Amino acid sequence: MRPADVSRPGQAPDAAERAAAVAREGLARDAFRPAGREDGNGRRMMHEEPSMLQTVDVGRQHLDAYRACCGDAEVDEVRALAVPLEGARVLQVNATSYGGGVAEILRSQVPLMRDLGLVADWKTITGSPEFFTVTKAIHNGLQGDPRGVEEAAWRVYDKISAEFSAQLEESYDVVVVHDPQPLALPHLRGRSDAAWMWRCHIDSSQPNPDVWARLRPLLADYDAAVFTLGAFAPPDLPTGRVEIIPPAIDPLSPKNMDLEEGFAARVLGWIGMDTTRPLLTQVSRFDPWKDPLGVITAYHLVKRQMPDVQLALVGAMALDDPEGWQVYRQISEAVADDPDIYLLTNLTGVGNIEVNAFQRHADVVIQKSLREGFGLVVSEAVWKGTPVVAGRAGGIPLQLPDGAGGHLVSSADECAEAVLALLADPANARRMAAAGREVVRRRFLLPRLIADELRLIASLLDTPEPATRVLPSVGVAGEDRDPVCGMRVNADAAYHTRHDGTLFRFCSASCQRQFALSPQLYLRAVFGARGRSQARRDG
Repeated sequence: MRPADVSRPGQAPDAAERAAAVAREGLARDAFRPAGREDGNGRRMMHEEPSMLQTVDVGRQHLDAYRACCGDAEVDEVRALAVPLEGARVLQVNATSYGGGVAEILRSQVPLMRDLGLVADWKTITGSPEFFTVTKAIHNGLQGDPRGVEEAAWRVYDKISAEFSAQLEESYDVVVVHDPQPLALPHLRGRSDAAWMWRCHIDSSQPNPDVWARLRPLLADYDAAVFTLGAFAPPDLPTGRVEIIPPAIDPLSPKNMDLEEGFAARVLGWIGMDTTRPLLTQVSRFDPWKDPLGVITAYHLVKRQMPDVQLALVGAMALDDPEGWQVYRQISEAVADDPDIYLLTNLTGVGNIEVNAFQRHADVVIQKSLREGFGLVVSEAVWKGTPVVAGRAGGIPLQLPDGAGGHLVSSADECAEAVLALLADPANARRMAAAGREVVRRRFLLPRLIADELRLIASLLDTPEPATRVLPSVGVAGEDRDPVCGMRVNADAAYHTRHDGTLFRFCSASCQRQFALSPQLYLRAVFGARGRSQARRDG
């Protein structure tokens, strides 16, 4: 492993470990600082307990800036949807303000909702490292980890949940709670007059039974549960409503914005990469579900036929993921003897601009997930014109339909084979990436996500939608949706399937095939709880 996992070329790997530890300790210390000013000696002028529910400051953004990439019709549609909701107070609550896809989405979504006239806030919980160790175990349990969560750990979860729930004093019309960390908020605080929405970014279709038994009663306090795919919803959700809203990327964020010609190569050269050689890149948290060791195995298989190939594993660390440091150490040991594998983190100098550069300059981006909620990095890469080889997991096939954007794989051998095929035929790789970019433009850019959430908010508040509306690429209601992914359906009869006398329509052949494998799963998960269907019956 080269010393590229540090911010300064030439720094030793053990120094990188120390630098990361110092950064981690500083971030944790800052998270627990009480509000208030410091005196001239750096001492706090307040002596109260630190807040465990903190408001995140966001900048200003303007929706009209998205007209160039999304089109006037979509931007106008979002603005029309927002008119009846002007002045509505909406709170987003999650575990961390940095690291991971949820924080990235909210960093852009909250200021855009303010631009639309809503009173939008974003709060994070600042539990102890022990609390986030527990919530990571709960997260894994929702994804089916058989290890479960010990009773002592549940007591930590209950205690910290009660503490931060007591600190939510403001009044809101709608509260959106993301993932399991703040899940107990309405149960412990009380619903007041707000509408509550749980946004689950996890594939929770087959949760650990014991973990689900503890979490399920908490969901009875929610008006709606939102999932990336209908198949992700557990079969016995107590919420009265289930909605399907896939995530999206912000094309104008530092991580995704256009870079001038040659800039990406200069950034990678500064880090220490050889920009003249083929480069494979995986960008993700250091998480066992992302299968970084499987990526390394695939890289070794590729290197047997292409000795010049390099691999960059770029990981984001976050306070709510203590397990990431364990995986980081495992990877460090696995790659220690290979000078062509680069291990980089956001805590040692690799931020959003650097990730942007890696995704643009890479010959192939890999996302070999074993379980996945959505995998924003797939859309990020193909939006930049880079082909992707990704695990056939969760919401990833939704982003690579019918071969657009790259290849889906189920093993390290398949991954290596797909990478070699793309490296051997750059022209075809570019064509696949271009097709994938168009999929992202139509389905997975931020204005579409905001439109979906505005429709759901309006429905929860019983606010009528505008009389005239442009048909969205994705909706949260109506008969224009694919039962597998929630996308706008294709009018071509080739994408229609009849099941038990009912005609179902799909956006792509891949969703059509997925439905055929297990139709009852999608009928139950998507339509059972809310009593709607996009199906059309004869006669």
